[in-house]
Amino acid sequence: PANMQWTVVVAAFLVATVAARSDVAHKQQAINRLLYRITSPIMSTFTDLKEAAQSWNPKDHTDQTTDGGAAVKHLMEKLEDHTLLKKHHWFSLFNDRQREEALWLVDVLLNSKDFETFKNNAAYFRERMNEGEFVYALYAAVTHSDLTQDVVLPPLYEVTPHMFTNSEVISKAYAAMMKQIPGNFKMNFTGNKKNPEQRVAYFGEDVGLNSYHVHWHLDFPFWWKRDKIDRKGELFFWVHHQLNARYDAERLSNHLSRVEELCWDCIIENGFAPHTTYKYGGVFPTRPDNKKFDDVEGVARIRDMKELESRIRSTIALGYVINSDDTHTNISNEHGIDILGDLIESSTYSPNNGYYGSLHNQAHRILGAQADPKLKYDMPPGVMEHFETATRDPAFFRLHKYIDGLFKEHKDRLPPYTKSDFLYSNVKITDVEVTELSTYFEDFEFDLINALDTSEHVNEVSVKTHVSRLNHKPFTFKIHANAERDDRVTIRIYISPKRDENNIVLHINEHRWGAILLDTFWAEVRAGDNVIKRKSSQSSVAIVDRVSFPQLIHDTDEAVANNAELPHKDTRACGHPQRLLLPKGTHDGLEFWLNVIITSGSDAVHEDLVENERGSNHGYCGIHGEKYPDKRPMGFPFDRRIPNPKVFKVPNQHDQVVKIFHHS
Repeated sequence: PANMQWTVVVAAFLVATVAARSDVAHKQQAINRLLYRITSPIMSTFTDLKEAAQSWNPKDHTDQTTDGGAAVKHLMEKLEDHTLLKKHHWFSLFNDRQREEALWLVDVLLNSKDFETFKNNAAYFRERMNEGEFVYALYAAVTHSDLTQDVVLPPLYEVTPHMFTNSEVISKAYAAMMKQIPGNFKMNFTGNKKNPEQRVAYFGEDVGLNSYHVHWHLDFPFWWKRDKIDRKGELFFWVHHQLNARYDAERLSNHLSRVEELCWDCIIENGFAPHTTYKYGGVFPTRPDNKKFDDVEGVARIRDMKELESRIRSTIALGYVINSDDTHTNISNEHGIDILGDLIESSTYSPNNGYYGSLHNQAHRILGAQADPKLKYDMPPGVMEHFETATRDPAFFRLHKYIDGLFKEHKDRLPPYTKSDFLYSNVKITDVEVTELSTYFEDFEFDLINALDTSEHVNEVSVKTHVSRLNHKPFTFKIHANAERDDRVTIRIYISPKRDENNIVLHINEHRWGAILLDTFWAEVRAGDNVIKRKSSQSSVAIVDRVSFPQLIHDTDEAVANNAELPHKDTRACGHPQRLLLPKGTHDGLEFWLNVIITSGSDAVHEDLVENERGSNHGYCGIHGEKYPDKRPMGFPFDRRIPNPKVFKVPNQHDQVVKIFHHS
């Protein structure tokens, strides 16, 4: 009898396991198919989705929603009144009305009680709403819904390739499809050697970086009103601060000066020609060189932006924000950066949107519209008005250097850390070994099939593009440390440029603001000598390449057919590209300070971070649905002034000069 009971338990477990695998695979297959050829009708072979699109009525299933059907009724009313944005039209999240429509669909999907309702509602509105609104809403809903946390979102550069590929490649892809001849076309960066900014185009135009930027804003959307996202405003500061630090390091690697911040009264010296075309709506506008800022009709005046900046600077100087109810909140502390980030972006968490406005978001719109500020030529939005394309424009980094300057102004008003803030007396770092730090360029290819309008009765041919991208050789740190007792520890690893563009050695208080976080992790030390090894592939700020959309479709269909487990476990798309962990460096080796600091394991918010790093991409993206894992301010210990380097010299901190080499 005991053996029989054990057999029944094992059999039940196996059945449950197979059912769970099948459930995940079927969810993945549905999402894949909803995003496949997004500008064409749902394929007739996708029978369940096709049937839902034709016969499902969301109003008949409001009992399967968590809000009593309020979101469904509202969106259906707008659909039936024919007031929604038409299909085959550009979409921009920065357009207030278009964003509102996309968020109506987000609400419908997030209020679905089960995945069947989620899927059928998505299929219904896919065939009736603007394609851009639908893609954004589905990506946002899958990112945040409890029903889809096991789903892998395909890379956006293969779902909406027009946003990531130049128009010449798209034209060649269409020609290949018409001739039924497979093609793999080289994509070049914008500009040429006459433009110095071309030297760093590989960074801003990297499709992995573009994807990271848009997914960060999907994970931490400025419009979010539901459950509170932990330290969202501080993460807004931190992620964009790090993008600027990395961009400056790339510029130094290419013998360019560090980027200058944007100024509302200054000329935008460098224009930008995107060489990119909307799927529908014409070409992305070109901004000419030496452009003076103009007011943008229907968006904002430049004097309004200067007034918002003035209010923010006054708030920083006074050390408190003025809330919408006229009360004050102190920001002269380590938590003030979180409030300031919400205020500057601005997100729905802003304490007083009416007074402080939306400096960051409006600046994106103003920069994007400088080619047609008076709306005389009916031009579509510029690259700065899409998170997918914004980093392609060098003005993006000028804007964020300006925003970063406001954050630095706040941080510099805080008292410097004291020796007791740095010191962890249990550990002394005796040495740090590093394998060679070197980078190189390689070709990367991605699929273009979703860029093309065609009939499902026309045979598909392989149409791809390939582009040069930066990568690095794998490297390893060996941290030698002596501990007085067993303990759990927190380890942070940074690099920062040793010299400026004029080859002048930087003081620690100068280079600390350009420090690049390579890793934060937790480990156990034992009394005596310890060697802590950490590979570049384990970095908590970076993720590997996303699985390609064609591969994801193939693997998912195989798993569904065989009731098998999906091979892809990295469901989260937010994270800096692993390939771009190091700046390019130079042939002879560009010098950086390597800083390693070990502090107490009590800095950890979660008790199990030694064993479970929660996907190991928390450095820039936090932990989805949980608290940010590090109690210390983001950027510690380089986020505050270091007027006296001696204070920084503690036994648990180690610095040395390393070189990053670039091999052709």
